[in-house]
This record gives sequence, structure tokens and C-alpha cells, in this order.
Amino acid sequence: MPGALPEARDLEVSSLAYDNRAVTPGTLFFCVPGFTRDGHDFAQQAIERGAVALVVQRPLQLGVPEIRVQSVRKAMPPAAARFYGDPTSTLQTVGVTGTNGKTTTAFLVRALLQADNRRTGLLGTVTSVIGGEDRAVERTTPEAIELQRTFREMLDAGDEACSMEVSSHALELHRADAIHFAVAIFTNLTQDHLDFHPTMQDYFRAKRRLFAEPGPGHAVINIDDSYGRRLASEVEDPITFALERAATYRALDVRTGMEGSRFTVQGPDGATELHSPLRGRFNVYNVLGALAAARALEVPMQIAAAAIESAGQVPGRFELVDAGQEFAVLVDYAHTPDSLENVLRAARGLTENRLHVVFGCGGDRDRGKRPLMGEIATRLADRVIVTSDNPRSEDPEAIIEEILSGAGPGADHNPDRREAIAQAIAGAQRGDTVVIAGKGHEQGQEFEGGRKIPFDDATVAREVLRGAALAR
Repeated sequence: MPGALPEARDLEVSSLAYDNRAVTPGTLFFCVPGFTRDGHDFAQQAIERGAVALVVQRPLQLGVPEIRVQSVRKAMPPAAARFYGDPTSTLQTVGVTGTNGKTTTAFLVRALLQADNRRTGLLGTVTSVIGGEDRAVERTTPEAIELQRTFREMLDAGDEACSMEVSSHALELHRADAIHFAVAIFTNLTQDHLDFHPTMQDYFRAKRRLFAEPGPGHAVINIDDSYGRRLASEVEDPITFALERAATYRALDVRTGMEGSRFTVQGPDGATELHSPLRGRFNVYNVLGALAAARALEVPMQIAAAAIESAGQVPGRFELVDAGQEFAVLVDYAHTPDSLENVLRAARGLTENRLHVVFGCGGDRDRGKRPLMGEIATRLADRVIVTSDNPRSEDPEAIIEEILSGAGPGADHNPDRREAIAQAIAGAQRGDTVVIAGKGHEQGQEFEGGRKIPFDDATVAREVLRGAALAR
């Protein structure tokens, strides 16, 4: 590494860490400045636990060799990639970025590659799969050291490829640097994370990093999205997909219902009829993006089309909760204005009668989207119940008030999420659709002081439906 002290060159490094609690004897410790804590302040503790050298932005003179760099965070990914043998130079890696659709698209890409007998790992919001085994997820895109270690574990376990979600936070914080992406997919860009990114322009620039030089092997981009069109104009030889305009892969004659979606995809292979079990027009975009990526990686069209027919439900993504009731209940992760609008429009197209929606907004996150989501809900649904999502350190009632400030006069509210779900289900009749939005696959609800209680929207809805059935 440039800047290494002479005595550091002969050290044997057995592990890498940026958290002093993860240090073991022989560790190279990265002193990463964070938002609330600075790794430099924990360097002494790291040394006491066995760190043999430090990567720093300022001299600490603590008695071990120091490698001084301009940015510890930027130095960590290439160091981790080298330490673990640059695994993504061998592991065929597909990265999916965008505001909405990342999880479903990543699941679909994995299904299509697996169908072509390529053992494929998964890194995402809902779960990770390494060597065929599921693992719990802490964040959408882990830090660079964990990422590179995971890629190495995938290779060692027999994986040939990896499909992964890549968040804007990870791109902005350089976690995804030093990954050789075979394909990068851009799904869309709409308002979200403006508590982290100062403006939408900054948010776009963060996403754009995935496509920056040297760039992925193939760039797959949704050009029905305005930011996607901008991105496609800035990268070389993009593979595009769309429903509304000419593209490399375009879906025509889209028909969608509770049983899934049927459409014709027009592309380099000609016209192909596809059936996906995923409901809603927005999911057609996810299918197109995954299909384009798979074909770029030379998965035969016939194999890809057959895999799409059986690529099933992603937990918490327009998930149908069926307990034998006479109306539909759908659980979705929609927590942005655009995703809520997409989900409600899709649900409206599926429902025979009234559309009900239960949703809230997370605390300590972008406040600007709250009234926007209130307006969207009351415009598109017949019955709106605003409730708590993950209030975190904020007052749940205050968050609800901000949502209601944009909602119409007919919106109801109940801060108790379980009661709100029960209220919506109790008011539903034959042919109606109830959408429970915002938390999707999440297994808990977060409150002040880091307190988290078990909570799963689909499980709660199922319990309420069963209770209603028993009461009849």
C-alpha cells in the first residue's frame, strides 16, 4: 500500500477489521471516520486486542506501524479485495441499484442464472444465500471487508455467480468499490433517502457510481425512468428495457392479474411470450431487467423464459396473504411515494370493488415524502388508514400528522399498527383489496432508544384473518 512505513512491509496480516470488537491477533485495523464515531478513537483498543498495524488518516503514534492515506474508507475496498484474492474477478457478479425493485430483480436474476446450472449466491435486503445456505441480513450492502470476505466464501462454497442489491449508501460510502461487476442494472430513481443525500442530483450521482469507469461488463437500464434515460445517454453501449418506448427489451401487450402477468417481450431474440407469477405492471420492469441481464450473461432465451414462469414470490413484495377470505390482502415494502403509487395502481387494477390501504412512514428518515404519500394514498385508494411504520426516535403521532397534512379529508389514522391492520381487514368486503404497505418483509418495529418489537405485517394479517374466520 502507498505510504506504508518500512517496518510494516514484513508484517504478517491474518485478518482485516474496521470494528475494534472484531479485531483478533494479526489484524490490520482500518480507522474509519463514521457519522457518530471515529475509528481513530478506537485504535488503542484494537491494538490491545492484537492489531499489528493501522490504516489512518492522521498520525496516531501508538507503537505499531501506520499506513497513512487520504481516505481510510476509500482504501478499505481495494485492500479487502486483494486480501481475499480479488474474488469477483472470478465470481460473475450482477449488481442491482435503484430506488424500487432491487430486491425482486436480484431474486429474479439469481433464479435465471440458477436455471442455467450456474450456482448463484445472493446478497440483498431480505436474505443472503451463500453456497446454497440462507444467512440473516444486517444491511442491504455490507461494508467492503464483509463483502469481499463473502465473495470469497461464495467461491469456496462452489458458487459461480452472485446477484446483489447495491444501495446508494453503499455506493456513496465506497463499500462497492473494487467489485468487478459483470452486469449492473438500474431499475429507477424516485424520491427517497433525502435524509442522507442532500438533493436528488446527489442521489443520482451516488447511483451513477455503479456505472462509472471502468464500468460493468454490461449496463442494463430502465429508460422509461427519466434518470434511466439520462444514465443511458452517459454510458457506452447500454442494454435498455422499457414498456412505454423503444428499447433493447420492450414489453408489449401487458396483462396482469392476481395470477401474475403475461406479456410479449420484443428484443434481440425476436418476440417471446412470457408469463410471470409476479403481479402488477411494476413487476414487469423487474422481469425485463433480470431477463436482459441474464441474456447479457448468455443464459439461453428458452431457459430464461421457462425460469421466469416459475420464479416465485419474494417475501413482502406484493405478497398475497390468503386465509380463505373473500377479498385480497397484499403486503408490500412500498415506503416511497413512487413505490406506493405503483403498488396502489397495480392493486386498483386487480380489485373488483374498493381499495383499502394501511401505511405509515419511518422516523428519522426523509420527512419530505410524508405528505406526498398521504396525497397519493387518498387519491388512489377508497379507504386510507395511516399508522406507524418504524417511528424510531420520533413521536408516532407527529409522523402521522405530517402524512395527513397531504392527505384528503377522508383519511383515518391509528398509531397502533396491529389495530390499524385489523381495522382495515374488518372493513373489507367481498371483491375488495387491502394493501398493507411500508414494512414488507421486515420482522420487527423500531421505536425510541433502539427498542425493537417483533412485528411482521403478513403474519399479523394472517392472524387477524384467522381470528375473523373463527368469530363468524
